[in-house]
Amino acid sequence: MSLRFRLVVLIALALLLSLVLGGAIACLNASRSVQTEMRSALLVGRQTVDNAIREIGGSTDPQRDLQALVASFKGNRHLRVSVVGDASPATVLPVGERMPFGKVPKWFIRLIGVPSETERVSVEMGGLPLGTVIIETDPRNEILEVWNELSGGFVVLALFCVLTIPVIYLVIGGALRPLGRLSAAMAQVGEGDYAIRVGERLTPELARLRDSFNRMASRLAATDADNRRLNEQLLTVQEEERGDIARDLHDEVGPFLFAINVDVAAMSRLVEERRLPELSEPLQSIAEAARHLQRQVRGMLNRLRPIGLAEFGLAEAVDSLVGFWRRRYPEIDYRVEMSEACANLGGLVDTTVYRIVQECLSNAVRHGKPRQVTISVERAGRGDEVLVEVADDGAGMREPPGTGYGLIGMAERVRALGGRLTYSNRPGGGFAVSATLPQSHRLPSPLPEAAR
Repeated sequence: MSLRFRLVVLIALALLLSLVLGGAIACLNASRSVQTEMRSALLVGRQTVDNAIREIGGSTDPQRDLQALVASFKGNRHLRVSVVGDASPATVLPVGERMPFGKVPKWFIRLIGVPSETERVSVEMGGLPLGTVIIETDPRNEILEVWNELSGGFVVLALFCVLTIPVIYLVIGGALRPLGRLSAAMAQVGEGDYAIRVGERLTPELARLRDSFNRMASRLAATDADNRRLNEQLLTVQEEERGDIARDLHDEVGPFLFAINVDVAAMSRLVEERRLPELSEPLQSIAEAARHLQRQVRGMLNRLRPIGLAEFGLAEAVDSLVGFWRRRYPEIDYRVEMSEACANLGGLVDTTVYRIVQECLSNAVRHGKPRQVTISVERAGRGDEVLVEVADDGAGMREPPGTGYGLIGMAERVRALGGRLTYSNRPGGGFAVSATLPQSHRLPSPLPEAAR
């Protein structure tokens, strides 16, 4: 069932309920009105008879005056008057009225529930009974009048409802039409068309919904563009990484494997010629080549995945990284402050923290020429965030912030986890990087290790 039809049905039910309640109230008021009218008519009739009886007491022809009294009620709408007894009987009935809406139903008469009331007045003359005047109320005309009024009112209300409901149906349809367009626009967004916008003029309530939809579509478009750009960069980085590995294998590993093969062939020849004392030289060459290959493979593995991070934890991996740079730049003062609560943040967060420290240390010692580098990893907020800060007192960044690929890679790593990254030159000299990462059990899927 459509919303439009439901609204029309609800309005129709509300109108019907209003009619029922209005009818009930009208019937209650009508019953009181008819009862009041009957009592008033009976009171007036009794006063009329009493006044006439006093005049009959001195009349020369009381029978004629009594007949004239009964006849005076001719044309009355609510009273049936008759005389019985020694006098000549006579009866005057209420005048019947027209019924434009048909005969009054019996259920309506029972609903009004006003019974007839009777008054008996004895007429005497000279102490002798002359007759009895009977006054009886007849509510039929009053009930008929109420029935005609209520019927007319209900006919008008019924016509009003019949004419109003189609108008309401059309108005609701016009009001809900923008919702249909918004629904179609949302369906397009669901299919990936984030360029759709709703720009028509709407009521204030729907205008807020339209503005919210347009903002959502704009953000989805921006997010989609970021994702596309990030995917392109990831593919580019992956290809560059593969190229670097291929060059390392070709330039470093390949020649040494070839040299090992040559040395093995030489050893085979010396063995066949039984020149065993000369085997020491090719054996030493093979050992040197193997050590070189080990260093090359270890360096390649460290680029692909931080060595020791999974085995020994984040603190050990950061200390190892700091030790690597301390051996090459011993003149720099390295200070590491890592909270015990950050010893095990989970594989994805550990890797991200390590890469941030790795990139910041590399930038500091290679470009900033600092005297001191400070590394801090601690809990932030209410304990559900990790704050990583790396600061140095070097020369700072000379080019505009954010132009370096390393900073862009860090920002994308942090944003992929739902975190925040800020960096800037320090007022007293140097450069500072601050990253806030959410510590959650449900984090997004990790980025490829090539994206750094």
